[in-house]
Amino acid sequence: MNPYQAAGVDTAAGDLAVELMKSAVRRTHGPEVLGGVGGFAGLFDATAFKAYDKPLLATSTDGVGTKVAIAQAIDKHDTIGQDLVGMVVDDIVVVGAKPLFMTDYIACGKVFPERIADIVRGIADGCSATGTALVGGETAEHPGLLGVSDYDVAGAATGVVEADRVLGAERVREGDVVLALASSGLHSNGYSLVRHIVAGSGIHYGDNAADFGTTWGEALLEPTRLYTLPLLRLITETGDAVHSLSHVTGGGIAANLARVLPRGTWVEVDRSTWSPSAVFRVLADLGGLELEATEGTWNLGVGFLAVVSADKAEAAASALSREGIATWQVGVVHTGDRPADGHWEQGAKGVDGGAVRLVGAYADHTAR
Repeated sequence: MNPYQAAGVDTAAGDLAVELMKSAVRRTHGPEVLGGVGGFAGLFDATAFKAYDKPLLATSTDGVGTKVAIAQAIDKHDTIGQDLVGMVVDDIVVVGAKPLFMTDYIACGKVFPERIADIVRGIADGCSATGTALVGGETAEHPGLLGVSDYDVAGAATGVVEADRVLGAERVREGDVVLALASSGLHSNGYSLVRHIVAGSGIHYGDNAADFGTTWGEALLEPTRLYTLPLLRLITETGDAVHSLSHVTGGGIAANLARVLPRGTWVEVDRSTWSPSAVFRVLADLGGLELEATEGTWNLGVGFLAVVSADKAEAAASALSREGIATWQVGVVHTGDRPADGHWEQGAKGVDGGAVRLVGAYADHTAR
């Protein structure tokens, strides 16, 4: 036996995984991608940058978090890849950048070729849906560090934006409207709380979940909605109407919106404009929690926020709704003194930004 295989690393299994994923990866390649699959580095033709006056590269990296534990529990791995693309590529569009290419990294205790191929196919499908080339990746087997069935995924992506078209807090003005874009569910944040609630309730992921018409595991693996191409089209169609964007990930609505508002501005997000979907309500009930207590953990039905000029807000919401993303107004940007009562999120993650709080009560379950 090969001594490396005796130590727990099967390079032949890794080679088979690459063969199984090749066709899916190649489908993400346009003429800009050179070298094919399997090289030491991916090559991307940057000639298109000549069309830019001052091209800025945007980059992002992330993972999927403990959502992978549910995929492992029910042996379903074909959607985790889309979650990864959502976490990585949808961060790039926040600054108005068009994604160019992505790489992935999968660490596992043992390479099961079909499982690795399922994960990468999901990544490739997500890349295709966002106009991103999957130009490379790595699968690393770590016996003794990870359990035989354990794995984790991460990725990084790069995009480009014209320097004078970068979106951000500096474009935001008093009177701008804040639009909420509906999420597909939990996306990929707050799963440590999800898993804590499920475990405390004695539920198994293979159990039937009557509220969802499927098993618990399948319901909780609902893939992350991808916003990149609809938002890029919106930016193109509305000119200067889109001022800043916020991807609602860890920290929830208030903290992530505060990051893309200028200091001295404030927004009250009106909960009554939407009703969090069943997955949030059922989990909160099981955990004995009020929905408001989970606002710093879950997106509660809002996956993205767009700060747009008031005169284009209705047109922007309609355009996104036509793309299949329910979109509605949740607030308005104000300057000056803000109400002194209640708790405000003031900036977040090191950003000295605006202030945000959620107000009112959520609409009942028969609403949005």
